[in-house]
Amino acid sequence: MTQIIRALISKTVFIKEILVSEISQLTPQPLWQFFDKICSIPHPSKHEEALAQYIIEWATTEGLDVRRDPTGNVFIKKPATPGMEDRKGVVLQAHIDMVPQKNEDTEHDFTKDPIQPYIDGEWVTAKGTTLGADNGMGMASCLAVLASKELKHGPLEVLLTIDEEAGMTGAFGLEAGWLEGDILLNTDSEQEGEVYMGCAGGADGAIKLDIEREALPSGYITRQITLKGLKGGHSGCDIHTGRGNANKLLGRFLAGHAQELDLRLVEFRGGSLRNAIPREAFATIAVPAKNEAKLAELFTFYTNLLKDELGKVETDIVSFNETTSAEQVLTKNTQSRFIATLNACPNGVIRMSDDIEGVVETSLNVGVITTDENSITILCLIRSLMDSGRSMVEGMLSSVAELAGAQVTFSGTYPGWKPDANSEIMHVFRDVYEGIYGNKPNIMVIHAGLECGLFKKPYPEMDMISFGPTIKFPHSPDEKVKIDTVALYWEQMVAILENIPKK
Repeated sequence: MTQIIRALISKTVFIKEILVSEISQLTPQPLWQFFDKICSIPHPSKHEEALAQYIIEWATTEGLDVRRDPTGNVFIKKPATPGMEDRKGVVLQAHIDMVPQKNEDTEHDFTKDPIQPYIDGEWVTAKGTTLGADNGMGMASCLAVLASKELKHGPLEVLLTIDEEAGMTGAFGLEAGWLEGDILLNTDSEQEGEVYMGCAGGADGAIKLDIEREALPSGYITRQITLKGLKGGHSGCDIHTGRGNANKLLGRFLAGHAQELDLRLVEFRGGSLRNAIPREAFATIAVPAKNEAKLAELFTFYTNLLKDELGKVETDIVSFNETTSAEQVLTKNTQSRFIATLNACPNGVIRMSDDIEGVVETSLNVGVITTDENSITILCLIRSLMDSGRSMVEGMLSSVAELAGAQVTFSGTYPGWKPDANSEIMHVFRDVYEGIYGNKPNIMVIHAGLECGLFKKPYPEMDMISFGPTIKFPHSPDEKVKIDTVALYWEQMVAILENIPKK
């Protein structure tokens, strides 16, 4: 069977691009058909109700037991196949929502428009937007298991949580008593050949700086300077890759040249999600008309400097200096405080783990900056494998805010998932994987927020692992899933369910 699957896959990798309808013809077909359907129903965070209703209606039609908790999470039960009734109960888990990110030149309303996936060589990606393979692939595999009439398994439940990407609302709202299983298989990992038994916890940090404005000085012209074309990506999984943060990079330019240009800031905005590395940032500024040419010269020089510094990672950095209009600017005191705060704010890897080689222990992402009439807000996401690491970064942000005369608040704190060396399901996965492929999987801890840590509160005795196919550049429009690893992931899922221990 494995050889047949791989032979079918090998025929697809030479195809450059196929229309969306042919995505559903990939192997394993049931999984890809569900993924194709998932892509057709808009489901960004906070707007996943239409997809949830489709799943509920489908499961009801299939004669499955469907429930929903007050938070909005979806629960589906399927009885054990004959002869497997004595196995431990398994919960398959995925989240319904996806990260909505698009290229600047792509017209797409994530609340109304379907994702447009297509095949590009060995990968499936989307036209100008995030693909939603995170966690659409996992969700599709859960539904494919429910739909299968041939797959052998013990008592089975599927848990589909809401709003994972924007705040883990579903996981926070999960209560004891809804799940009966002994083992949970989380499907939200993104590297085939790796199985995860721990993850980072995190918290949102928001620095809010009150601002004052005054009239545009006489003789000044206004410009919007833009830095874009950066790769962005997942603020946990990609934080160690050396990718540029557009907010920090544009802030660096302002810190270096505001005084020289006699520059006055009107507005700063950048990034769109606290859990995505910002790809674009924009500053509306005013300079004396006599410094117009100097601004253009310095911004071009700075862009070339960034290309020299980051060119091996960031290959498509571009900048714009465009005419705009404004009637007011920030006062000099307000401007100085904001620029200094942004420039001093830590970002990126704070510390690598001493216990797990190559894994980030603590990080910070300066994710979103917004300006309104009376304030500027810098929204960050802290991640750490250790609560003390998270507290350390919270202390850093508090100190920066104190020096700037700003307010800082922390919210959405969620725990990490502590590894369990005695995990029975981890041993099952390892043995099954080695039995299929002849080598052991890499047992890992991921520097990203998986819902497993939150599930441990209402279900402290539940045994958990996380695995999935290879997904690159999640949380960015470059997101893609490797076709052959989807078949491998499905092969592992089938084998694990068939080898769950007895009660």
